[in-house]
Amino acid sequence: MINASWLLIAIPLLSAAILLLAGKRSNSWGHWLGVAASALTFAVGAGALIELLTRDASERVIDITLFQWITAGTLDVSAGLRVDPLSLTFVMLVTFVGTLIHIYSVAYMEHDADRRRFFAYLNLFVASMLILVLANSYLLLFVGWEGVGLASYLLIGFWNHNPNYATAAKKAFVMNRIADVGMIIALGAIFTQFGSLDFTTVHNEAAATAAAGHTGVLTLIGLMLLLAACGKSAQFPLQAWLGDAMAGPTPVSALIHAATMVTAGVYLIVRSGPIFNETPTALLVVAIIGAITLLFGAIVGCAKDDIKKALAASTMSQIGYMMLAAGLGPIGYAFAIFHLLTHGFFKAGMFLGAGSVMHGMNDDVNMRNFGGLSKFMKITWITFGLGWLAILGVPPFSGFWSKDKIIESAFAANHGEGWQPWVFGLVALIGAGITAFYMSRLFFMTFHGKARWSDTENDELVQRHPHESPALMTWPMIILAAGSALLGLVLALGNNFVVWLEPVTGHAEHHDPVIAIPVIMISTLVIVAIGAFLAWRQYGASTVPTQAPHGSPLTRAARADLYQDPVNETLFMLPGQYATRTLVYADKKVVDGSFMGLASLIGTIGIGLKKLHNGYIRSYAAMMLAGLITVLIIVFAIWN
Repeated sequence: MINASWLLIAIPLLSAAILLLAGKRSNSWGHWLGVAASALTFAVGAGALIELLTRDASERVIDITLFQWITAGTLDVSAGLRVDPLSLTFVMLVTFVGTLIHIYSVAYMEHDADRRRFFAYLNLFVASMLILVLANSYLLLFVGWEGVGLASYLLIGFWNHNPNYATAAKKAFVMNRIADVGMIIALGAIFTQFGSLDFTTVHNEAAATAAAGHTGVLTLIGLMLLLAACGKSAQFPLQAWLGDAMAGPTPVSALIHAATMVTAGVYLIVRSGPIFNETPTALLVVAIIGAITLLFGAIVGCAKDDIKKALAASTMSQIGYMMLAAGLGPIGYAFAIFHLLTHGFFKAGMFLGAGSVMHGMNDDVNMRNFGGLSKFMKITWITFGLGWLAILGVPPFSGFWSKDKIIESAFAANHGEGWQPWVFGLVALIGAGITAFYMSRLFFMTFHGKARWSDTENDELVQRHPHESPALMTWPMIILAAGSALLGLVLALGNNFVVWLEPVTGHAEHHDPVIAIPVIMISTLVIVAIGAFLAWRQYGASTVPTQAPHGSPLTRAARADLYQDPVNETLFMLPGQYATRTLVYADKKVVDGSFMGLASLIGTIGIGLKKLHNGYIRSYAAMMLAGLITVLIIVFAIWN
C-alpha cells in the first residue's frame, strides 16, 4: 500500500475531473462519486498506515520516486512522495474527516442546483492537500500549496452570484498570493544555498550550513517560510481573510478549518523543522506570531454574534496555539501536530453543528436569534457540546491532552530560561481562559436560555421552526463528537503520538517548566472554569438581547476584527493605490510624453522642411547658393 500511495492523489483528482467534465449528466450520481472517492482514498491511507506501523521506527521515512519532473542546468527535481509518520497523520485526518464532510454535504447541499460541481471542488481540495503533505520536495509541495489556494477560492466563492461572497473569495485569494511571495523567495534561497529542493538534501545539509556560519540565509529561509505559513494558516498579520471565508457553504468551512487550508502552514513549519532548528531567530518569531494570533483570535471571538465567524475566530486562535508550539522547536513540534489532530475533530464537529443549526433556523447565523435549541435539536446539542468541552480542555476530552501540553511546553520555552517561558506560558494560559469564555458564550447563546426565535414582537422570528437535521448530517457529527471525546486520550496513552512522530521531529530533550506541572494543570482548569462561569452568568442564566448592545471600545473593536481591514487598507492598499496611480501618471506624462513629444518635434521639423521642396528651380538654386556660401565660410574660418 505504501508503494501505491500515488493513489491517494490520483483517486480524488480523477473524481474531480470526471465530475467537472461529465457536466449535468452526472447530477444524479455525482455527489456519491465524490463520497466514494474520498472514502476509497481513506482506505488506501489506512492501508499505508498499517503497513508503516509494522516497520521499525528507523524505517518509517520512505521516499517514492514517481517520475523525473524537471531537469534544467543544476536543477534536477523528481516528482515523488514522502510517506512517513507526519505525512500519514495528515493523510488520515484529511481523508477521514473529509469523508465525513462529504457525507454531510450530500444532505446539506441537496437542494443546490450545482451540487455536482461542489463535490468536484471538494475532491480537488482533498487532492491538493494530499499533494502538499505527501510531496518529498519543496517544489512539489508548492504545487499542492497553490492547489489548496485555488480550491479554497472556488469553494469560498461557490455562491458567487452574491457579490459579497465573490469579494470574500477574492480577498482570501489575494492575501494568500501575498504570502506566496514568501514561499517563492524561500524556494529561491533554498535552491541557491543547497542546490536542491528535495527534503532529504536540504534537511541533511541545514546543520552543516549553520556550522559553516551561514545562519543568515537560514534565517531568511525560515522567515519567508513563516510568511507563507501566515497566509495559509490565517496568522497575524495575514489573518484578515478567514472571517470572510465563511461566505462559502458550511461544509467548506469545516473542511478549511479542520483538515486542509489552515493546517497547511503548521505542516510547513514542522516539516521544515531541520531548518528552523538551526535558526533560533526565525524560530522565536514563529512563537511570537503564534502568541499574538492566539490572543487576537480569542478576543475577536468574544464579540462575534455570527456563529460561523465566532468559530472562525476560534480557529485562528487555536492555530495560534499550534504555531506557538512549533516555535518552541523540537519540544513543541509533536504537540503542535497533536493539537492539530484533535482540533480537526472537534472543530469539524462544531462547524457541522453550526450548519445543522442553520439548517433548522432557515440559514440564520445570528446567535442573538437562537437560544433554547437544545430542546429541539438534541443530537446537535450533544455533539456540539462534546466539541465545546474538548476545546475548553476539560478532562478527559481531547483538548485537555493536546492544548495543555502546549501550555506546559510554553512554560518551558528556551530551556526555562529568560523571559520566554513567562511570556509565552502566561499568554497560553490567558488564552485558555478567553477561549472558555467565548466558546461558552457561543454554546449558551445557541442552545440555552430563552428561545429568542419565538419572540412574538418580531414577525420574522416567529416563522422559525427549529428541528433536528437528517441522518446524513447527524451521523458525521456523532462520529466527530466521539473523536472529540476520546481521540486525545487514546493518542496520549504512553506518550504514543509523540513517539510516533519522532522519526520526523526527532527526540526532544525534556525541560521542566518554570512552574510545576500540577500547578499549571490546576491553574488552567481554574481559569477555564472562571471563563465558562462568566459566560454562563451573562449569556446562559440571564436574558440575552436580540439587538447587540453598544458595548465598550474593546467590544466594538473586536466586532470589527480589531480593525484589521482598515489597518491593512491604510498601511498597504492605499499606499499601493497611490503608488500605482503615480506610476501610471509618470508613465503617461513623462515616459510616453517624452517619446510623443520627440515624435511631434520631428514631425514639425519635417513639415517645415517639406515646404522647402516646392518644385521651383529658383528655390533650389537659392538653396544651393546658400549651401555653397556656408561651406566657403566654414573653410575660410578653419583655414585662418
